[in-house]
Amino acid sequence: MSDLTSSYTTSNTTILVLISDPVMRHVLRDALDDAGYLVVTAGDLGAAVDRLHEMRPDLLITAPYISSMTGQIAADYLRTKRHGLPIMIVAGYMEDDRVRDMNAIEDFHVFPANFARGDFLNEVHKILSVLQKP
Repeated sequence: MSDLTSSYTTSNTTILVLISDPVMRHVLRDALDDAGYLVVTAGDLGAAVDRLHEMRPDLLITAPYISSMTGQIAADYLRTKRHGLPIMIVAGYMEDDRVRDMNAIEDFHVFPANFARGDFLNEVHKILSVLQKP
């Protein structure tokens, strides 16, 4: 948690990680857990919808593709269940036009999958800090 400034409290912040790949899901969960976030994971859209019935996440982290659909479609659907949910897409191929276009969508933040842990946590912190401002 040393990468994060003390002006942002992580302990009351819930993050939903919707990633099909169990290894990537585990890596992201570990990083976020270690930073003090409350983390809930889902491997598919159905599980993510179930989680939204149980909680109100402050951020959704997903991938460009979830099982047989794009992460954007999954995220858009989840936003119908939780209006205004900010989305972070962790993308392996930043040169893909579809991934670049996601950056233009309000509250979508695209971050490269080949990240350093500190850079990832700083990006999460930056996204959530904007939400915390009055």
